[in-house]
Amino acid sequence: MRLNRLWSVLLAAIALPAAAEPVLLEHARVFDGTRDLGVTPVLIDGTRIVHVGAPLPAAATGARRVDYSGKTLLPGLVSDHAHVGNTEGLQHGDRYYTRDNVVRDLRQFQRFGITTVPALGMNGHEFSAIRTEVNADPTLGAQLYGAGGGIGAVDGAPPAAAMGLQRDAVARPRNAEEARAAVATQQAAGVDLIKLWVDNLGGKVPMMPPEIYRAAIAEAHARDLKVAAHIHDLDQARDLIDAKVDIIAHGIRDRAIDPMLVRKMREQGTGYIATVNIDEANYWYAENPQQLQTPFLRAALPAEVLARWQQPQWQSEQLAGANIAGARKAVEMSLENLRRLHAGGVRLGFGTDSGAMPQRVIGFAEHRELKLLTEAGLTPARALQVATADAADLLGLADRGRIAAGKRADLLVLDADPLADIDKTRQIRAVWQAGREVSGPIIE
Repeated sequence: MRLNRLWSVLLAAIALPAAAEPVLLEHARVFDGTRDLGVTPVLIDGTRIVHVGAPLPAAATGARRVDYSGKTLLPGLVSDHAHVGNTEGLQHGDRYYTRDNVVRDLRQFQRFGITTVPALGMNGHEFSAIRTEVNADPTLGAQLYGAGGGIGAVDGAPPAAAMGLQRDAVARPRNAEEARAAVATQQAAGVDLIKLWVDNLGGKVPMMPPEIYRAAIAEAHARDLKVAAHIHDLDQARDLIDAKVDIIAHGIRDRAIDPMLVRKMREQGTGYIATVNIDEANYWYAENPQQLQTPFLRAALPAEVLARWQQPQWQSEQLAGANIAGARKAVEMSLENLRRLHAGGVRLGFGTDSGAMPQRVIGFAEHRELKLLTEAGLTPARALQVATADAADLLGLADRGRIAAGKRADLLVLDADPLADIDKTRQIRAVWQAGREVSGPIIE
């Protein structure tokens, strides 16, 4: 990631308390973020991985040994698109953006194996201070990066009323000059990238005019910042790609993407985060009420949400909603476009928009998204690569996403083999962050 606050990364690397002794993780099968290494040792010293494989270096002598026989070791998952501090039970809105709620959400991400979380917009003014604190202490949850409030449209997306934006930290420029100024202001506030909303919500609100998002993209690039854009439809994505946006942050859901645009995205290096679960979540929980009895999902749900979703009346009303047919079509088209983009060699990222609304369930959504990636034709190994190495690369975070010497020791330990069955990522044994075991099993 072209971070304008490089010190935030350096702080996370040097300010964390180092382990008292090297740690040797033994007898686990290792997927390093790109390939299966088989059963091989991993040596950690301080916050970093220092060696992978045999023979072991002299530094392993005297290391504390952890036996992970029968386990699978992965890099910690990286979510390229999430939100924090925006929900409280069944409610959502920026009135919930507090330090304690952000930490609550980051700890839940971490428990579910997601160790890096860029919050793409709607962050409160406290974002920078919270990020600095969290990234210096792995016990506070996943590493936090983000886009501050982001840049939206006047009277448009993100819709302030529908999203509960009472304080509305989103910048809403009226012209190109104000767009450039918004980018400068957000950079000065310490954002890690710029978020744009380019969507008229099916014709319900005004669209951000092209001169505004083009000016914002150009200004961000001049300041060495990446730009991620919320979109829904092909036309919006096409024009943003023409404007050299770095990341399309949602799946294209109205029409099939054409080969020429696939080629252009590949040649420009445009990233694509499908977020298939964002639409599926509108009906999946109501359609699969038996899943509400599974310990893994129950562990992710606030008590109020679980109680509501278990009600047959809520399930019936949810499935009868006017938006459900459209959500199903959006999932089908999103999966088809993901197939085309993957086949065309376009850079893929990983994310779900979890945390923005109660039905976008932090932690669980990411594991469901892995399943959806395989439904789009990716192998389990390829899906895991998208969620680790590729997701880190998309953000320019070269210090994570892989199990290799010099990388951060952010690790996910599983009781089963996800390369055979992607659903096995739910069998979490432990999560390590910055060389420390910070979380144990979600369910026994």
